[in-house]
Amino acid sequence: MTTTTVLYCADPLGGRRVDAHFAEEARMLRAGGAATALVDHDALLAGDAERAVARVPAGTGGVRYRGWMIPAARYAELDEALRGRGAELLVSPEAYRRAHELPGWYETFAALTPVSAWLPTAPGEIPDAGRLTALAAGLPSGAAVVKDYVKSRKHEWHEACHVPDLADPAALHRVVSRFVELQDEFLAGGVVLRAFESFVAPRGTATEVRVWWRDGEPRLFTAHPDSPVVEVAGIPARDLEPVRAAVRALGCHFVTTDLALRADGVWRVVEVGDGQVSDLHAEFDLALFCALLTDDQFPGGS
Repeated sequence: MTTTTVLYCADPLGGRRVDAHFAEEARMLRAGGAATALVDHDALLAGDAERAVARVPAGTGGVRYRGWMIPAARYAELDEALRGRGAELLVSPEAYRRAHELPGWYETFAALTPVSAWLPTAPGEIPDAGRLTALAAGLPSGAAVVKDYVKSRKHEWHEACHVPDLADPAALHRVVSRFVELQDEFLAGGVVLRAFESFVAPRGTATEVRVWWRDGEPRLFTAHPDSPVVEVAGIPARDLEPVRAAVRALGCHFVTTDLALRADGVWRVVEVGDGQVSDLHAEFDLALFCALLTDDQFPGGS
């Protein structure tokens, strides 16, 4: 069976070693006999994909990326540059965008996730109040959360994330404006409004459970990386099955879903992501995660 090489971000302060955030993970993979290589994340974001992949050995073959988030357009450039060196990402640019950006996965998960609407915008572009009001009309009345196609700013909850009432256009415009300002050049795709749902943490467990899926099967259940606790609640099969069906319908081989228990007792999908750029809780058993990465039953190309 062909061994897949895992590509890690190089440390920006020492380009010949793995970024400190992923260093122990990469060390454990290599100790188990897996192959790793380095990509220059900063060069990739700057638009120099050829320089970004300069340390990937020619003829490497199948690779999977593991590192910091990459805008979908830059990921496509990474794919092209790797192909020029005889390497191939096992998660295609199309599959990456589908799982990484909300417009790519929303329709498939619509029955399982808060109602959402979005407006394509460029970094620094603040939609006027009229466009935001029209966007909000597609959501249920009440509160909402502001994000872009990939991330929110939940740590600035009142300032740049939570809109208490969509019927208040001034508040909506203020929160969106601050969100766009803080995201600056990193705003991904556009502005998204998501209906606010109240979630609860089962006693002693994380509020959000990150489920790691490989080929439509749930392989790991971890706490969201921001959680102060590592323990997660068990998700009943009846609640997990529709998520499994949606993951399979999405057609991406390596994805994550963040699930949370709504106050009425229903498990909901808070977020979907590409597994390559999904972070892992710092206290989770790294050996279990490395086993997931080195399982070579990993088809590519779609």
